[in-house]
Amino acid sequence: MIGIGGGAESTDMVLNIGPQHPSTHGVLRLRIVLDGERVVSAEPVVGYMHRGAEKLFEARDYRQIVMLANRHDWLSAFCNELGVVIAVERMLGMEVPERAVWLRTLLAELNRVLNHLMFLGSYPLELGGITPMFHAFTEREELQAVMEELSGGRMHYMFNRVGGLKEDLPAGWPGRARAAVAGVRARMDVFDRLVLGNEIFRGRTRGIGVLSQEHVHAYGVSGPIARASGVDFDLRRDEPYLAYGQLADVLEVVTREEGDCLARFECLLEQTYNSLDLADACLDRYAELPPGPVNQRLPKVLKAPEGHTYAWTENPLGINGYYLVSKGEKTPYRLKLRSASYNNIQALAVLLPGTLVADMVSILGSLFFVVGDIDK
Repeated sequence: MIGIGGGAESTDMVLNIGPQHPSTHGVLRLRIVLDGERVVSAEPVVGYMHRGAEKLFEARDYRQIVMLANRHDWLSAFCNELGVVIAVERMLGMEVPERAVWLRTLLAELNRVLNHLMFLGSYPLELGGITPMFHAFTEREELQAVMEELSGGRMHYMFNRVGGLKEDLPAGWPGRARAAVAGVRARMDVFDRLVLGNEIFRGRTRGIGVLSQEHVHAYGVSGPIARASGVDFDLRRDEPYLAYGQLADVLEVVTREEGDCLARFECLLEQTYNSLDLADACLDRYAELPPGPVNQRLPKVLKAPEGHTYAWTENPLGINGYYLVSKGEKTPYRLKLRSASYNNIQALAVLLPGTLVADMVSILGSLFFVVGDIDK
């Protein structure tokens, strides 16, 4: 505005990004205060997609809650199911057949690759490059085909069951899965050449949105975003579950020290390569196993004993936690979900202030979140 006497005065502008903005991976709202082109403060406003899954858990039995847990991070459906069934099995003191353990590990890593490919394609798209998205979906389709053949679902697999898996593998499936993994790995270098080798992409991401280790710990940030800031922590290695304890020679925890948008993308890409290696290792080990069941026989009415437990898993986007409380009934008394995106997105409050508006989408996209995982 123009002040009295002709002097120029300025005032901060409040800008709402969302809640329906197409660059926000879903219905997220950012309330940003600007001083010219520079962000003064940022407040993530969440809850527009809230579906009350945690309350619905209390009215569904232990078979039905798997369906609800499947859906909050729609890019990581198999891994979402996994945390719930592990928590219930722990309450029951149930041992899962060895074949199911190795198959769960294999499918969790294939699901991790599917999740990461989406962001490896969509993040460059948000910065103006459309071609990587086509490559990402080509590779996703190859892996989706084997996942769909196995489970019958393209996104929401519903293949985990308390005590193991829904059913045994189709004839010849391991060979087709191995071929799909090899095909994807052979073409993954396109992201190194097309994205990391692009000077515009590097210019938009290097040194932008630096997240310190201090803020990683303060906000409970986890997964590739935390490891890109030098936080060397991965539950698959540090508190092994499933068959990860037997894959220490293959599992590589990818870290960077820079903590910027470029480091987060590099961590995601290298982790994708490692997940493909882990999938091959699981297929090799599975081929050596003797025939046997992939699930346990369950009673018609499944009740968990009275008590509580906490299970956590290294989901593709970070740590997922499941706090289960049982009163001895066929439904949970309480099932609290700690989702990775919910914690990670809070870091925007410290990442955005001081940056330019032009860098906002670069930083936002580099947090690799799914809004359903925030709102639950």
